[in-house]
Amino acid sequence: MTMGLGDHKLAVSGPTLASMIQRLSSSTADVDGLLFGHVTYIAPSTLPDDPSQASPDSQLLATISGFLCFPSLLSFYDSHGRVDPSRLSSTTPLIGWFSSRRKTPLRPSMREFSVTRSLSSTPSLSLPIQNSDPESLFAPSIFLLFTTPLQDQFIQTNQYRAFHFQSSRPCFNPLSVDVVNIGPAFRGHYGSFSPTSVLPFLSCELRSLTPMNEDRNEETLIGMKQAEKDQSLLDTCAEGMQVGRLSRLIGPEATNYTSGLEDLYEKMLLKTESLARLVEASSAKVLEQENHNRKLRYKLARSVGVE
Repeated sequence: MTMGLGDHKLAVSGPTLASMIQRLSSSTADVDGLLFGHVTYIAPSTLPDDPSQASPDSQLLATISGFLCFPSLLSFYDSHGRVDPSRLSSTTPLIGWFSSRRKTPLRPSMREFSVTRSLSSTPSLSLPIQNSDPESLFAPSIFLLFTTPLQDQFIQTNQYRAFHFQSSRPCFNPLSVDVVNIGPAFRGHYGSFSPTSVLPFLSCELRSLTPMNEDRNEETLIGMKQAEKDQSLLDTCAEGMQVGRLSRLIGPEATNYTSGLEDLYEKMLLKTESLARLVEASSAKVLEQENHNRKLRYKLARSVGVE
């Protein structure tokens, strides 16, 4: 059984949306691509006591978790809007596609209508709906359109609008877009969060490194070596974070050490920024070396009389 979103919502994280806009803005021409993510069934949180009152409707929430941008149009479909399933991966959860064009009205074109219709009618691309009946499937029927204003602006401006294709009576229905950010108001969105890059497995059970007597010297030495190994693993993800502090972030007392968790995340971000700066510096050196080699080749060609 295939279900549609109806008048429900589309969610996307702030960094994902910003990454999409940056990628589209930096392209030299109109582009399109695929939207990946998952669809979750949200049951009504409250039910009325009075049977005469209508119960609140359940919702389907489609969440964009990633995207793939193609370098040009007609990447997975032909000029008539017919999708070629062989160009799409059936292993990645596909919820729809997007299109970016400049200085055009913010409404779908006939070709975009045909592409969405063809995409949503491909059974092999349907994905299961979380928290729902195992037989309930969702067809990739989300379309996200990006445009720029018809008139030139003093600042770079991007417009976007989301649509859901309703196959029962072929038409587009506008979707509200919920931009999910980090903060107290959005904690409910992270209830089922599972990281794609986990910390290395650590025991977090450090013993005292000070020997009490000669009989415990060997045990203490083993503990010190294990502690150094664990600290080295942790430094690859969060340099400067002491492995001994992780034991306090596990168990019922973890709520008392939220500042320690924030410190862990901060050090992980610092490690990522440090790697980014290192890559940037190495890229600059490579470019400098390429320019130097180009000058040497030019001088050598002139010295031997080769143009």
